[in-house]
Amino acid sequence: MRKGLKRLKGGITAVPGVKAAGVHCGIKKKGGDLALIFCERDATAAGVFTSNQVQAAPVRFSRQQIRTGKIRAIVANSGNANACTGAQGYRDACKMAEVTAACLGVSPSRVLVASTGVIGKRLPMRRIVSAIPSLVKALRGNGGGDAGRAIMTTDTRPKLAALRWEVGGYPVSLGGIAKGSGMISPRMATMLCFLATDAYARRGVLQKILREAVEKSFNRITVDGDTSTNDCVFLLATGEKRVAPEIDEKTPFGALFKEALLAVCLDLAKMIVQDGEGATKLLEVNVQGAPSAAQAKAVGLAIANSPLVKTALFGEDPNWGRILAAAGNAGVPFNPDRVDLSIGKFSLVRRGEPLPPAQEAKVRKLMRKRNISMRIHLHRGSGEAVVWASDLSPEYVRINAAYRS
Repeated sequence: MRKGLKRLKGGITAVPGVKAAGVHCGIKKKGGDLALIFCERDATAAGVFTSNQVQAAPVRFSRQQIRTGKIRAIVANSGNANACTGAQGYRDACKMAEVTAACLGVSPSRVLVASTGVIGKRLPMRRIVSAIPSLVKALRGNGGGDAGRAIMTTDTRPKLAALRWEVGGYPVSLGGIAKGSGMISPRMATMLCFLATDAYARRGVLQKILREAVEKSFNRITVDGDTSTNDCVFLLATGEKRVAPEIDEKTPFGALFKEALLAVCLDLAKMIVQDGEGATKLLEVNVQGAPSAAQAKAVGLAIANSPLVKTALFGEDPNWGRILAAAGNAGVPFNPDRVDLSIGKFSLVRRGEPLPPAQEAKVRKLMRKRNISMRIHLHRGSGEAVVWASDLSPEYVRINAAYRS
């Protein structure tokens, strides 16, 4: 990360002019389950949504809302996805926005809605509507942690990240919160992420740089290879510090903002993988020498999503044959007789040939660590990509076998 970028506590509320809250309204048995993000002034808004063809009501609703370009608030619930709930589910998403807007004194067109949780169940709207006034009263300038906890489902901890830097002597801030633990795979995943900055940007520019940041962060993580119905990432730019330059990709400030946005997204994305359901390992797969960057990413995901690779990772077994087999299943042309493979600083395969068993023993010891890196070089081009993944443990099966009970 570039010098001058300083990490902060507080997540999204590290940004001046942004407040947040989280309360329990009764969707879940315990813990927060209703969250609110509020900007003191209109914010330029950008969003990226799930590519799953089955899309929840709040996703369809917020796709429409964000086209206005200006947003003041995000209201989100956990414990219930409001997905596959028909026309009434869409009306419920609208109602959440309308009641929140009325309590905040803003237009309903300025409110985004997000949900996460069990698919196929109607929202308990009486509980939600009754709790929204209390949620608004709970808004505070250091409420990022409360909101982060209120959007958790099988997460074990809230996920917050923030950065600050100076431009011409004036501070600029960027922060976010996220949730995600299972059904995590690129093209997004079962995750929500809300980001804010006090910088100023036009919507087209903000949308473009958000997509780029998502592609290099949230679209490079996997826990179990499943996408979801509810995924969304929202970025709100309040323009609170209009003394700072406008975000423009062609300027040094724009380039630094893009770097900061990617850094925050990567921090949150890695937190999601580290908190993957039943996860005991964080694996970084670095693919080099592919015909293109897109093909490098495809190879990385094929390795990261392989149940055989993931279970070997849990078992701390350097089973390199599974890794090469997974790479060969990605549909990317390469010659296996030219492949190099290493885990950590130790080579396992060189030019398609396995190294002596003593190397494998060293790797086995290395794999006891929580964070593990892997590098595979295909020697087929200059394409590179990095993907992050968790292992697959018996605990993952236990959590998902009992998810609705």
